[in-house]
Formats: sequence, structure tokens, C-alpha cells
Amino acid sequence: MTGALASPSEHARQVHARLLKLDGHLDAPIHFMRQGWSIGERHDLSTDVAQLDFPRMEDGNLNGGFFVIYTPQGPLTPTDYDRVFADACRRSEEIDATLAAFPDRIGLALTAQDAERLHAQNRLICFKSIENSYPIGDDVTRLETFYKLGVRLAGPVHSRTNQLADSATDAPRWGGLSPLGKEWLGAMNRLGMMIDPSHASDAAFDDMLSLSRAPLLLSHSGSRSVFDTERNLDDGRLRALAQAGGVLCFTTIYLSDLHMTPERGALMRKLGLIHRLTPDEQAALARDWNALDAAEPMWTAGLDQFMAGLLHVIDVAGIDHVAFSGDFDGGGGIDGLADVTDLPVITERLIEAGLDEADLAKLWGQNILRVLRDNEAAARP
Repeated sequence: MTGALASPSEHARQVHARLLKLDGHLDAPIHFMRQGWSIGERHDLSTDVAQLDFPRMEDGNLNGGFFVIYTPQGPLTPTDYDRVFADACRRSEEIDATLAAFPDRIGLALTAQDAERLHAQNRLICFKSIENSYPIGDDVTRLETFYKLGVRLAGPVHSRTNQLADSATDAPRWGGLSPLGKEWLGAMNRLGMMIDPSHASDAAFDDMLSLSRAPLLLSHSGSRSVFDTERNLDDGRLRALAQAGGVLCFTTIYLSDLHMTPERGALMRKLGLIHRLTPDEQAALARDWNALDAAEPMWTAGLDQFMAGLLHVIDVAGIDHVAFSGDFDGGGGIDGLADVTDLPVITERLIEAGLDEADLAKLWGQNILRVLRDNEAAARP
């Protein structure tokens, strides 16, 4: 991973600093329980794989976002459902422990109003989200547990089809949402939790769009017109999302082919278990990761491709229906947008493209908060 291609102007930095900026999908919780590692300290991509910490969030003026409770897909059995439910609850507890260690620097947000209050207090904002609702098993009431734990955004599926929905990157089983997945959607609406179709198949997206009584939020997705992959959303569905009041958080992933070699796959598996590694083993992982990036980058896209894609989705969906996600610490990061310190360059490019500060405020945070408010308002006992 490399740094930004150019330093933003002082004007762009000032505009960027004034905005409330949220990221739709932050995989940083994989680092929270690492031995010898603290989110409160500055880390560097030359010696560490983490793309986010508090000092770098301050450098990039990222005010917060959705910190992810991620569960890899496993067997669809009652025993595995119970195991991964416990794992997901434990990850939520790890997020809580991290927040408790830095009460003056960051706080948990449960509502859009909470986010604005924390921002006014000059504290960072932590929303919780679930990537892959596999841990609920066959019991949608488990969503109530996650809601009580503070989760306000969840997607039904990840990279493999599960009991709730077909995945965009796996063979279909249900033709969209499963019957249980439709129950999941109803429970999400009742609780006021935002529905995240990122990773879902086109048919599952269509089901979520037609059945949900509140707008959808795609936490980290791209444009199929920019790069043709099932993981991205086509322009027709992007327009339909916008017409229904939803928002797509445009991300740095899938702007190009994913170069997932066996060596990269092995390093990704180590990254997923980085909390089990000693500090020396963590440093070795960073060295191996950087050496592979230098020889065979995971993505060949850079800042120019990202900006062209972002402007395309703004043009198709409208400024009220686009937000941002770097997918940092989850596979995101490209040349020129390597970590959160590089975010001001996006604002500079958008100013150059003619967006005013009101437009930028929508894209960087207000669109997400509007969808959250709409879901809060649609909730029913």
C-alpha cells in the first residue's frame, strides 16, 4: 500500500475538516484485541497492516462510521449457529471494551442524533454493523439481541449463500431472499435497523428493495458500469435504490480484478486471526504483506479510477443517494487511498469537479444519517 498521490490544497483541507464524515464499513475491530496494539496509538503501513487508528482518523478528518462485526460463513447447522452467535456477541463486547478504554475520544452512537452529539463534543463516532447475519441461525429474534448490543446496520449474507439469502459471489439457492430471509427483513424493519444488500445477489437485492418499508444502505459496494462484477450494482438497480430513498456507499474495492493468489489468500487468513499472533508475528505479516503488494498488488486500480467511479454513481443516483466506504482493514485501499489519512484528497477532487459544500456534506455523512433517521421513523413495536 502506498500513500496519496498528491497533497490536497489548504482550502480543500479546511472544507474537509468542517464536514461530518462517516465511513459505511470499517473492519477495524479485527485489530482491537491484538497483542501489543492500541487503536489510540499511531501505526504506519510500512510496519503494520492496520489502515485505521485514532491519530490517523484525525489526520484524515474521519469522524467515524460503522465498525463491523464480521462472521465468516460456515456450515448451516444448529451447533455452528450457536458458535458463531457467541463469536459475534464477543466481537461486540470487544468493540465496547475499546470504546470504554477511550471514553473521551470515541462513543457509541445508536441514533443519528447520537452521531451529531458526539461530533459536537469533538468525539469520534462508532456505529456497530453486522456483515453476514449468518449468526442468527434460524432464529430471527436474535436480531433483538444485536439491536440491544447497539447494532444498527446488518446485511443478510457475505461471500457464500447462506440460510437467509443468495450471495453475489456464490451459486444461488433461493432465487433471492429465503423464506427465513424475508422474516429477517421484517424483523429488521420492525427494529429500525438499516438493511445492507452489499454482498447479496441481484435477486436478493431486488427482494430487499421491494419488501423493505425503509430505505436501504449498501455499506460498501461499487458500480457494475465502472467494473463489471456481480459484487457491484448495475445502473438500473442504482436508480431504483435512489428512487426508494436508499444510499450506496461507494468503495475502493472491485474497481479492478481482484488478484487473489494462494499467497495472498494465506496472508488474508492470517490477517483474520491477527489477534492470535505475537507482536513479532504481526510485524512479519506486515512485511510479507508489503512485499507481496510490491510484487503483485491485490488491486490495480488507483485514485483516478475511484474518482471516476464515484462521479459516475453520483451522476446516476444523484448526490442524495451516495456516500463513502474505503472498506479499510477489510480488503480496501488502493494507490492514492491507502488508509484514512488520504481522505482529504477525495474532497479536493470533488471540489474540482464542481461539488459545493452542501453536496459534500451529504456525501460524507448526511446521506447515511438521513437513511438511519428514515429507518428509525419506520420502526414499529
